[in-house]
Amino acid sequence: MKKFALISVSDKSNLIPLARALEINKYEIIATGKTANLLTSEGIKVKKIDEVTGFPEIFSGRIKTLHPKIFGGILMRRDNQSDYKEAADNKILPIDVVCVNLYPFEEVTKDKTVNLDTAVENIDIGGPSLVRAAAKNYKFVSVLTSPIQYEEFITELQAGEISDDTRKKLAVAAFSHTANYDSHITTFFEEKFDFKPSNFRISYPINSSLRYGENPHQKAEIYGDFNIYFDILHGKELSYNNIIDLTAAVELVEELGEHACAIIKHTNPAGASVGSDSLDAYLKALKCDPVSVFGGIVAFNSVIDETMAEKLNEIFLEVVSATGFTKAALDILFKKKNRRLVKQKKSVMDSSFTLKSVPGGILRQDADRVDLIEDEMKFVTAKRPSASELKDLKFAWKIAKHTKSNAIVFARNQVTLGVGAGQMSRLDSAKIAKMKADEHGLDLRNSVAASDAFFPFADGLIEIINCGATAVIQPGGSVKDDEVIEAANKHDISMVFTGIRHFKH
Repeated sequence: MKKFALISVSDKSNLIPLARALEINKYEIIATGKTANLLTSEGIKVKKIDEVTGFPEIFSGRIKTLHPKIFGGILMRRDNQSDYKEAADNKILPIDVVCVNLYPFEEVTKDKTVNLDTAVENIDIGGPSLVRAAAKNYKFVSVLTSPIQYEEFITELQAGEISDDTRKKLAVAAFSHTANYDSHITTFFEEKFDFKPSNFRISYPINSSLRYGENPHQKAEIYGDFNIYFDILHGKELSYNNIIDLTAAVELVEELGEHACAIIKHTNPAGASVGSDSLDAYLKALKCDPVSVFGGIVAFNSVIDETMAEKLNEIFLEVVSATGFTKAALDILFKKKNRRLVKQKKSVMDSSFTLKSVPGGILRQDADRVDLIEDEMKFVTAKRPSASELKDLKFAWKIAKHTKSNAIVFARNQVTLGVGAGQMSRLDSAKIAKMKADEHGLDLRNSVAASDAFFPFADGLIEIINCGATAVIQPGGSVKDDEVIEAANKHDISMVFTGIRHFKH
């Protein structure tokens, strides 16, 4: 029996190798409009859609595939004799592969000034219907909705048979694809017509499966458009934990500004600095905790050069991220076979919300993007911080924002000296930060300290003072603020209230 594949794609990336593989494997290809023209120009034999339906494409291509001979070929059940008889009576050909991706509605409407008529013309009608029909009949039909699926599909095609598991996986991706598409359309019109959403919707297409989740016994996938932010230049596939730590590192280094370096371990800063250049920042950040950096994530908001690359090769790092790499640097860094090299293409700070799963649903919140405004800071002690102390306080405050609560951060000259993270008590976080600084020979005398939330009692502040800090930044807002301020004045240190809490759970 003849085999047929229907191809109708907006994104024509990597299409020719797929079409050739189908042709080699004895599939007759049915294609629409521009897709048919492209395949024909490449010497691939194509049956145009109107040759199958006996009906022309009309209304400037608005109607092409919406025809019983197409949907019948996709939806007919191969194990149902009645369906076979009806197909024969109506001259319907069984379509075994459907390769469809949709008009680029999301891409077009990213331009907030887009004309409404232009947006409307980029709403695909036949495409989602074809995809859903093929996914519904996954027992017999393979549905491809993204160029990233082609390579794996071709491999299986060449092996002689598309497995049930592959068709099921493609069907799930297809339903996710159309759900995500409809979600973008709905959101666009709600914003355009100023209607409040009736319910909160989030839909992301599956990007790829990961080797495993946080632990080897946990399955994991990544959804959405992570690849628009990063290019993976070298090394092993990014793991679930790599992706979380990479995101934490890049968010912090972006906030620190030019010539900054952040070293992350399990989402917490093991060291961070702003230096005269990338190498200076890295060497200073490394001193904070040179033990924990082993197997960590290092991020820069600058281009890595040859000198920096040589230094990075001295220790084991899971991931190195930067906004760019010189050719000489890549030649050096490629010597480490498995280490991931990541080029950041786009700011990660443009995402406006964060999500966490809970039993039966999700928690959604605005992303923590609030900036520290100097005019709104309150200098609550008799002694005010010096200009250099104030600069360091702002630096330490940013580090604390990106550290798990309860967080205490010591810093001097825009370099972290000790970080206490994720403790049940703020007092414990201060002790751990001091312990880590002592372990690595770092002196906390004349440092500054930041706390991500207020001190409920004066004991936490006194512990920080005993460690050597001369200036402290914290949100304020405790019922014990007067007691804490009194302790600061008694020990002749300066303290600043921000009015902003930065819990990170």
